[in-house]
Amino acid sequence: MKKLLSLLLSVLLLTGAALPAAAAEEDADAKLTAITQSVKSALALDTEDYSYFQGDYDQQELTALWDLYWDGQTGSLSVSALDDGTIISYYRYDNMDESGSQEGLPTFPQGDPAKAKAAAQSFLDRVLTPGVESVVLEDPSEPTSLSSTTFRFNGTILLNGLPSPLTYSLTVRASDNQVTRFWRDAPGTMFLGDIPGADAKTAQADAAAALKSTLSLRLEYILPDSDSTQAVLCYLPNSGHEFYVDAQSGKLVDLTALEEEMYRFAGMGGAAGDSGAASDTAAAETEESLSEAEQAGIAQMEGVLSSQALDSALRAVTEYGLASYELVSARFSVGTAEGDEAAPVTCALRYSKSGDKGVATRSFTVDARTGEVQRLSSYIPWTEDDKAVLTQEEAQAKAEAFLKARFPDRFSHLALYETPGQEAGPLDSEQSVSAWSFRFARQENGCFFPDQYYTVRVDATDGSVCGLSYYYDEAVTFASPEGVLSADAALDAWMDTYTVTLGYLLVPETLTGSDAVSQRLIQMGFASFYHLKLGYALEREDSLRGIGAKSGEPVGYAWQTADSGLTYSDIAGTWAETDVLRLARFNVGYAGGVFQHAKELTQWDLVCLLYSLRYTPIDPADPEQDRDGVYAIAYQMGILSREGRDDEAVLTRGELVRYLLDAAGYGSVARLEGIFTCSYTDRAAIPAGELGYAALAQGLGLISGTYNGTAAATRGQAAAMLCRLMER
Repeated sequence: MKKLLSLLLSVLLLTGAALPAAAAEEDADAKLTAITQSVKSALALDTEDYSYFQGDYDQQELTALWDLYWDGQTGSLSVSALDDGTIISYYRYDNMDESGSQEGLPTFPQGDPAKAKAAAQSFLDRVLTPGVESVVLEDPSEPTSLSSTTFRFNGTILLNGLPSPLTYSLTVRASDNQVTRFWRDAPGTMFLGDIPGADAKTAQADAAAALKSTLSLRLEYILPDSDSTQAVLCYLPNSGHEFYVDAQSGKLVDLTALEEEMYRFAGMGGAAGDSGAASDTAAAETEESLSEAEQAGIAQMEGVLSSQALDSALRAVTEYGLASYELVSARFSVGTAEGDEAAPVTCALRYSKSGDKGVATRSFTVDARTGEVQRLSSYIPWTEDDKAVLTQEEAQAKAEAFLKARFPDRFSHLALYETPGQEAGPLDSEQSVSAWSFRFARQENGCFFPDQYYTVRVDATDGSVCGLSYYYDEAVTFASPEGVLSADAALDAWMDTYTVTLGYLLVPETLTGSDAVSQRLIQMGFASFYHLKLGYALEREDSLRGIGAKSGEPVGYAWQTADSGLTYSDIAGTWAETDVLRLARFNVGYAGGVFQHAKELTQWDLVCLLYSLRYTPIDPADPEQDRDGVYAIAYQMGILSREGRDDEAVLTRGELVRYLLDAAGYGSVARLEGIFTCSYTDRAAIPAGELGYAALAQGLGLISGTYNGTAAATRGQAAAMLCRLMER
């Protein structure tokens, strides 16, 4: 096989020797031949139907990678493998007929989860290193989308039977249980060195005690959910570094610190810019504004102050330092009124001043009726050589004095809010900062409620207030702190939410430069790089917010308990329950919490049901629903003409069958006369023009026994018939 010039050059770089052209080409061909044969053998590939093949070579940071590609009339195949033959990715595409079009009714996802799992395991057995690598395959989750055509498997690759940082992802096609996609992490692409043994010298209990010492909690008020008006006390974890315990030495290791050191190389540093102020200014500039004519109209509104009056009010607050600034724009905006209240009106005022280093800006958003400042942001020209004229402590004193003077009632409920690991850094001769930022959170009963806060920024050039944002709600009440469990008890409960797991971890180690790979990493700027270590770490399956300060129980997040999918309060125990809930699993049905399976089916009810096959379910009883937009789906499906629309018409069983079969694409066949027969008990009563629909309905399992085409259909019958059609 002849290779591209790029492949030849890569091989020369790999060998490190200047081979004669013929020898280099022969060596490249030999290596590609060996890799290709290794991959075909490992995966038992039959590539005879492919008419094109290409192999590319890529020397990556840690190892070499071969990309193999086959193509032909039947489809294509891509495989990536390391120099040692380890397969790290696989993608197969077959030119199969696609049936998932928008025409007709969708079908329920097909396939056998057990067979798909067996196919996945068989494939993994071929690509994982025997005796070292393994996976524990979970049963695939049930598909939740009608468009699902595959089963997905993903998880952790175990090394010597223990968890590792290596992961994999694998996709099995449901129709024939073929693996179509595979990807994995490999040792050669993730870390240097070998895989350590799996025997630990440190006991799990000792590791647990050491890891627990790295945890800490703080007692704060939180709102249990977005609709709550009473804050409750909760022990929350302090953010900090990630630690592990070395399984051999028992040493507690700060993994975060090692990683920070690893990535601290040339080009990664630099002083932080004052980006927050700049983005805030941009946001203020892009707010929706009114034309001059509209502003003139607003000026006539009762209670709205002129821009001159608002400017005077801002200049009267000396802490804003506007004496040397000029007002350059004032833009009014009208918000949305709630109920009978007057629509809120805000004004965005922008100030600027020119200097040797550029133009400084200060932007306010104020209530146009009261002049109350809602937000303040600034842009301050600044270079790394500039130094602040006041210390952090001096800036904090100015921020506190400002809040006390402007918001005296609320200031008595505020305190500087800093959590471990998030404290403001000290000002020294090496630091350059254009503004100091302080966050003051609400404090009740000696505990913080950080959801309500004031953030104040102080200009480091003159000590003026250059930034202000806040959220404060007087309506929130606070639970009593009586009966709160101790901090030690809370920490014990928090530790119990973790599992102390023995496994392999990626741990940076100093590079020695003793081999070509580490030399290359050193040239890239790394002083250390990942090796694999056996150690104990804290793991938890679910995310948790903290520990309830009175209950001592773990507290999750509101989104974890939020209802997902369609649920009904009136379907349990009914004959229609199985079919209605099967549809609901795929988000097909009615919003509103009830299905009303015995209710006579109107044309509007059926259209809403069919609408949910493609879009979000809606409540047929919702008076605000855009019915014209929903009916458009029925027209597209060809089950109804605009002239035939009659929202409140009750459908018969025969009409329901006709609508559903037309939607599924059987209408043209059903309308053929003289070719159908059926065995309904009331066969003689079925009109000749309806016989085709009735016969197909019986053949497809929609109706059995008695056709009863003139009887009123129900919502439950519509769900059952739809299920039978979607099982085809």
